[in-house]
Amino acid sequence: MLNDDGRLLLASGSPRRCALLRLLGVPLLVRPLDVDEEALTEEPPRAYLKRVVQCKGEAATALSVSGGLAACPALLVADTIVVVDGGIVGKPRDDQQAAAMIGRLAGRGHEVMTRFLLRRRDGREVAQTVVTAVTFRALEEEEVGAYVATGEGRDKAGGYAIQGVGAALVSRIDGSYSNVVGLPLAEVWVALRRLQLVGAAMGTRTAGR
Repeated sequence: MLNDDGRLLLASGSPRRCALLRLLGVPLLVRPLDVDEEALTEEPPRAYLKRVVQCKGEAATALSVSGGLAACPALLVADTIVVVDGGIVGKPRDDQQAAAMIGRLAGRGHEVMTRFLLRRRDGREVAQTVVTAVTFRALEEEEVGAYVATGEGRDKAGGYAIQGVGAALVSRIDGSYSNVVGLPLAEVWVALRRLQLVGAAMGTRTAGR
């Protein structure tokens, strides 16, 4: 079990995923990956997620060997996208693009999809794609500009952060809230249990984290 044998290798540069896992008391070793996340032409969202997360999984596995991290009992990789009209909305390059993204989401629904891959050192793994439906309220142009000016959404898929000021833009969600933040905790916890990496207790603070 993780609490006995070591830390989960979180191969991600996302501070949000790290914070979410720490809520569960999972001991972590965080190592960001440099993986090409560019979508292929006309690539469906689910196919994109499956391909990119698989690439991240292979890169993390290689890192665990070459980086001397083989003692980690398991690794976790993930990717989150925003989907509108069947297409992927990425991260904004600048504030102008962020405003266009928020304006496109205003007054309508979209989907947030996260796929994660949890792989044990012995090769057993669980991979799952989780979808949350999110609805934005109608927004005035002034509101869009004011939100973009906060800078909160500059590194976020869809140009917003539901865990911050962006919560004021959202009128409804159907599904996992933490999935929209960046990692579906319920599903990840079930996967950790399924692979016998954790016990039943949550939120245990472990020394050396």
